[in-house]
Amino acid sequence: MIDITFLGTAGSAPTKERAMPAVAIEYDGNVFLFDCSEGTQRQLMEYSINPFKIKAIFITHLHGDHVIGVAGLVRTLALLNRVEPLYIYVPEGEEKKVNLLITFDNALINYKVVIKGIRTGTIFKGKTFMINAFRLEHSIKTYGFLFKENDKLHFIKEKSLALGLKGEMFSKFSKTGTMLINGKRIKLKDVTTIEKGKKIVYATDTRPTKNTVLTSANADLLIHEATYSDVLKDLAVQRKHSTAKEAATVAKKAKVKILILFHLSSRYADAEPLLKEAKSVFKDTSIAYDGLKLSI
Repeated sequence: MIDITFLGTAGSAPTKERAMPAVAIEYDGNVFLFDCSEGTQRQLMEYSINPFKIKAIFITHLHGDHVIGVAGLVRTLALLNRVEPLYIYVPEGEEKKVNLLITFDNALINYKVVIKGIRTGTIFKGKTFMINAFRLEHSIKTYGFLFKENDKLHFIKEKSLALGLKGEMFSKFSKTGTMLINGKRIKLKDVTTIEKGKKIVYATDTRPTKNTVLTSANADLLIHEATYSDVLKDLAVQRKHSTAKEAATVAKKAKVKILILFHLSSRYADAEPLLKEAKSVFKDTSIAYDGLKLSI
C-alpha cells in the first residue's frame, strides 16, 4: 500500500485554507517528501506524518514556495536528535544554494545531510520501487517525479501444484527463468502472471508537456499543477504554469486512473470552477486540499 498525504496545496502564496506545496508519500516504513515549502514541518505534525521517517526530500525547483521549508525542517530534526542521514535531491547545479539555505546561520546539524543533483532518469532506488526524475517546462530548471513500484511476479497456484513446485523451487525458478520438470523444460512465463507496480506522478510547476504525458502513461495517480483556470490561459503561458483544463488534457492523453489538481492560485477561494473545467475533459478528477489522504 502506498499512502499519499497532501500537506500543502496552494501555489506561490498560502491562504487560510491552503499551505504552500508539499506532498508526502509513505511506503514500506519510510516517508518521501516532494517539495518542502515554508511551514511544511508544522503540516507534518498536523497530519500525523512522522518527520523522523523522512528518508529523502525531492525538490522540483528552487522557487521559494517549494524549498524554503527545508531550512526549518533540517534544524528541527537536529533538535530532536535525528541520527539517520537525510537525502535532499535538487536540480543539478543548485546544490550550493540549498547547502547555503541549510548552513547560513551555522546551526548545529548533528546528522548527515546529503544534497544530490538531479538529472533525468532514475535518482533513487529501493528494494521494491524506484523514483525517476523528468524535465518539466517552467521559468527555471524544474523536474517532475515518478514514484514506481516494481512489477510483482505471482505463481499461478493450479499450474504450480500440477508441476509439483514447492519450497525453494519457487525462488530458484524466479532466478533462472526456466526449470526442467519431469523431463520437460518449463518457462517462468508459463506458470506466472505479472502484477504491474503502482505508479504515481508529481508534476509541478510546469506547462503541460509531452514528457509528463509519456511519464504518466497509465499511471494510478497524476498530481498535476492547476494554478489557473482556462480564462487566464495567457497568464499561465506567460508564467509557465498550467490551467485546470490543460492538466486534465494531460491526464486524458496519458490515460491515468486518477487526476488530482494541485498548486492552486490563492485567487481561487472556491476551487469548484477549476474542478468543473477539468472534469469537462477528464472525469476522474479531484481537487487537492490540505490533509487529503489517499491510499493506492
